Amino acid sequence: MSRRTVRELVDGESVEEIYVIADKQLRANRNGNTYLLANLRDKTGAISGLMWNVNEPAMAHIDSGDYVKVQAKVQMFQGTLQMILTKIEGVPSDGLDPEEFAPQAACDVQRLTVRLTELVADLDDENVRSLLQRFLADETFMQGFTQAPAGTKAHHAYLGGLLEHAVNMMEVADRIAPLYPNVDFNLVKAGVLLHDSGKIRELGYEDSFLYTDAGQLLGHLVIGVEMLNEKLAEWNSENEPPFPEETALRIKHLILSHHGTHEFGSPKVPMTPEAVVLHHIDNLDAKVNEFLRDIDDDPNVKSRWTAYNQRLGRKLFKGSTDEANE
Repeated sequence: MSRRTVRELVDGESVEEIYVIADKQLRANRNGNTYLLANLRDKTGAISGLMWNVNEPAMAHIDSGDYVKVQAKVQMFQGTLQMILTKIEGVPSDGLDPEEFAPQAACDVQRLTVRLTELVADLDDENVRSLLQRFLADETFMQGFTQAPAGTKAHHAYLGGLLEHAVNMMEVADRIAPLYPNVDFNLVKAGVLLHDSGKIRELGYEDSFLYTDAGQLLGHLVIGVEMLNEKLAEWNSENEPPFPEETALRIKHLILSHHGTHEFGSPKVPMTPEAVVLHHIDNLDAKVNEFLRDIDDDPNVKSRWTAYNQRLGRKLFKGSTDEANE
């Protein structure tokens, strides 16, 4: 018997099904009563599940990342589908296929891996090219880099998302390079490959997307610099002369400044032309991906607008659809 996936849920139906609880929060309403807010996920998407009048001991048996079986009623609230839960219980993973619950790659991972290799091989700075090829030759690194999402909720939040994000950014950098001849696009492309590389250690992504202990305590910017230092140490132990010190500093700055402002988690703001280019390419690809996926995943297919997106602070205009015009 096939599963009832998140993507198939419709307003008004009753459902009894197994999902992954990607996030679990106990909150208090205006009257001080505690309720459960759960993010339930499978390979097709995610939906919020709410259970009223619960307490912490009653929910102690489930945690983020667990498989759970729910009984619920699906309802549309302010343009977004949600589940009102009447029962939720943990279930063992025995007999469950993890691929049914992890968001699937929306891209051709093999093709993108080949393309990334080609783009790195085209760099004309021998030192930067050789350094990046060390990452590409590292099987452990590439296993994580080609599988990891680029985020847990916002942009490229699916398996292979990190790879897709990096290749898209590399392609953009390749196209705009002739417009800015005084910008070193060897460095920009190094920043593209490495700016989010720390996410392969920051995130867990086997069953659901969660932050690791290192991710919580350090974050991917610091982890990314650590990973770069590891490869630089390898380089310097095998090559003479050592890797150029200023080039290494510039690449580390790209990693640490790519969020753009202190407000968005950058310990440093961009202070080189290459860093400001990287920040804006990163933001462009992330925002376009989030807009497109928010429109594509909107459950209310007859509406010309998506539901309000809290992260973006707005609704998105979808325009006319065949369903809306029927």
